[in-house]
Amino acid sequence: MGTMQMNTSSRPLTSLAGWLDGQIAALYPGCFALVMATGIISNALFHEQYRLLSDILFFVNLVAYPVLIGFTLLRLLRFRTLLWSDLVNPRLVFSFFSIVAGTDVFGAGVALRGGETAVLFLWLFAFAAWLALIYFSFGVLIFLNSTQGANVVHGGWLIAIVGTESLVVLGTVVAPALGQTGPLVFVLIHVLWGVGLGLYAIFIVLFAHRIFFLDVEPDDITPLLWVVMGAAAISTNAGSALILTDSDMPFLASMRPFIDGVTLLMWGWATWWIPLLVVLGVWKHIAYRVPIVYTPMLWSLVFPLGMYALATRRLALAADFPPLQSVSFAMVWIALAVWGLTAAGFVHSAWRSYRLGLAASPPLARS
Repeated sequence: MGTMQMNTSSRPLTSLAGWLDGQIAALYPGCFALVMATGIISNALFHEQYRLLSDILFFVNLVAYPVLIGFTLLRLLRFRTLLWSDLVNPRLVFSFFSIVAGTDVFGAGVALRGGETAVLFLWLFAFAAWLALIYFSFGVLIFLNSTQGANVVHGGWLIAIVGTESLVVLGTVVAPALGQTGPLVFVLIHVLWGVGLGLYAIFIVLFAHRIFFLDVEPDDITPLLWVVMGAAAISTNAGSALILTDSDMPFLASMRPFIDGVTLLMWGWATWWIPLLVVLGVWKHIAYRVPIVYTPMLWSLVFPLGMYALATRRLALAADFPPLQSVSFAMVWIALAVWGLTAAGFVHSAWRSYRLGLAASPPLARS
C-alpha cells in the first residue's frame, strides 16, 4: 500500500521530467525572443517612469533568461543531433541570433539598475555569440539553401540584423566605462551599426521582391514578418544611442550628421511597415479565417512593437522633438497588451502540453 502511494505521488514528477525533456529536445531556436520582447517592454516602461511594471517584467526575464540558457546548454549536451539539425537548416539558423539580441536587451535592463560588471560580461558573451553565428549562418544560406528551401519570408533572417544592432545599443552603455579600451569599442559599435544597415539593405530587397512579386499564401504570413519592422526600429534605436553618447573622438563625431539623417529615415521606414503588416494579418486571420494560436514565433511580433516604442522615445530625445514621445507612450501600452495576450497563450499552451503528456503517459506498475 505504501509503495503504491509512493509510486502514485512520484508520477507527476516523472511526467514533469519527461515533459521537460521533450520541450528541451524540441526547443525553438528563436526562443530567446521571449526575453527580447519582455526586456524591451520593461526597458521602455522604465524610461516612461512606470518603474513597478518595468521591474515586474524585468523579474520575468531574470527567471526566463537563465532558464533558456540552461535549456540550450542541456540541448547541446543531450540532443546535439537535433541542435545541429537546426543550425544547418536555412529556415532556422538565423533564429539563433535571438540569443545575441536577448542577451543585449536583458543587459540593457541590468544596466538601468546599475549592474556594470554584469553588463560588460553580457555584452562580451553576446558579441562572442554574434561572431560565432554571423559567418556560419551565411555559410548555411549559401551552401545548403536551395530554390525550394528557405526564403526571406519563411525564415526570420532579419533577426541577424536585430542581433547586430543590439550590440550597438548595449555597446553605448559599455564603452564609456572601459577607460582606454573605450575608443576601440566606440569604433566597433559604429562599424556594427553600418554592418546592420548593410544587411538590412540586402534582406529588405529580397523581402520586398518575395511578397510583392511572388505568390503569397496564408502560411507565408507568420509573426516573423514583423521583424522587418523591428529590424528598422532597432537600427533607429542604435543610431539614436550613438547620437546621444559622446565618444570624445573627432573622427566619430564627424559622422554625426550622417547618423542623424539615416536614423530618422529608418524610423520612417519602420513606421511605414506597421499598417502593411496589420493588413497582412487581417488578410490571413479574417479573410482566410485562419485561427490565431500560440506559437513561440509570436514573441517575434511582440518585440518589434516594444522596440518601436523605445526607438521612438530615444529618437525624440536625439532629435529634440518632444511630439514623438506621445507616439512612444501609446505604442508601449499596445506592446504591453500584446505581451499579456501572448504570455497568456504561452501559459495555456504549456499547461495543455503538459496535461496531454501526463494523460498519454503509461500508468506506473503497482506492487
